[in-house]
Amino acid sequence: MKKSILSLILASLALLPAVKAEKLVLKGSDTLGAKLVPQLAEAYRAQHPGVTFEIAAEGSTTGIAAIIDGTADIGMSSRRAKPTEVATAGANGVKMFPTVVAWDGIGVIVNTSNSISALSKRQVEQIFTGEVTDWSAVGGKAGKISIYTRNTASGTYADFKELAMSKHDYAGSAQKMAGNEQIAAEVGKNPSGIGYVGMAYLKAPGIKAVSVDGGLPTQASVQSHSYPLARPTFFYTKGAPTGLVADFIHFVLGADGSKIVDQVGFVPMK
Repeated sequence: MKKSILSLILASLALLPAVKAEKLVLKGSDTLGAKLVPQLAEAYRAQHPGVTFEIAAEGSTTGIAAIIDGTADIGMSSRRAKPTEVATAGANGVKMFPTVVAWDGIGVIVNTSNSISALSKRQVEQIFTGEVTDWSAVGGKAGKISIYTRNTASGTYADFKELAMSKHDYAGSAQKMAGNEQIAAEVGKNPSGIGYVGMAYLKAPGIKAVSVDGGLPTQASVQSHSYPLARPTFFYTKGAPTGLVADFIHFVLGADGSKIVDQVGFVPMK
C-alpha cells in the first residue's frame, strides 16, 4: 500500500514543470555591490525564486575586467570605463555596453568632533594631495591631517581624483581602504581624519559630511548636478543586455528598484 502511494507521488512530481534555475554573476564596485545591489537582488529574488545571485564587490576595475574576460554577467562600476579598458575590450572582441543605474554624490567626511563644517573644492584638493597637512591651515584646530582613500581598483578613487583633485596624485601619506565602510569607520574613530564615501554611507557613526563649495551631497543637489562631486554609476554588460540580465536591469530601473535605490541612499533614475 505504502509502495503504491510513493509511486503515485513520484509519478505526480514527474508531471510538474521543471523549475529552471538561473544565476546572475555581478562583480565590481564596492559602492554599488556592498549595500545596494544585495538589496536589489533580494527583492528581485522574491519575485523570481528560481534566480540566484553571486555578488563580488572588489572595486570597479575588477567589474570592467570581468566583462572583458567573460567571468561576470554584469560589471558594477562607479566610474566610466577608461579608454584603455574600452580598447582592451575591443581587442578581445567585446563591446562593453554601459547602463546608468543610479546617481551618487561623493561626500567628504570628517570626525564629528572636528569643528570644520565647510571646505572649498580647492582646500579639498590641497588636503588630499598633501599640499596642506595641518587642520589649522583650513580654519580648524591645529593638528596633523590623516587622509583615508579607497584603493586603486576603486571607481570612487578615480572619480574623486578627477572631480576633486584636478587629476593630481594623492598624498603619499594617504591610507588606502578596501571600501566605503572601512573609510567611514576609520574617520569615525580618528578626530584628525578625513575621507570620502558614497551617499549611502554618510550616516555611519562618528562622521559628518562637510560642504564643498557650499554644497552638500543630497538627493536634490545630486539630481540637479549642482553638487560638484556628483557622478553616475553603471552596470556594464557584454553588448546590449538580453534575457535575464536585461530583466534584472529593467527591475532596477523600474518602480520597485528605484524605491530601493532611494531608500539605500542613491539617487534613482526616475
